[in-house]
Amino acid sequence: MNEQSDEILTIEEVAAYLKAGRRTVYRLAANGQIPAFKLGGTWRFRRTELAQWIASRIGTQGLAKPDKEKP
Repeated sequence: MNEQSDEILTIEEVAAYLKAGRRTVYRLAANGQIPAFKLGGTWRFRRTELAQWIASRIGTQGLAKPDKEKP
């Protein structure tokens, strides 16, 4: 089994990975918007689940249609 694929990350590591703030990552985890679990009261993230989450988010970006302007 590949150790890298099953790597567990902290909020700080995820923030760096996503190039987002720690508060943003914490909020996403607390709201269940990003795959995460708590270990001893602190948030942890699996790298493989984050990669899948990112891929699913990228796949849905082009689906929203812009509103047409009304005359």
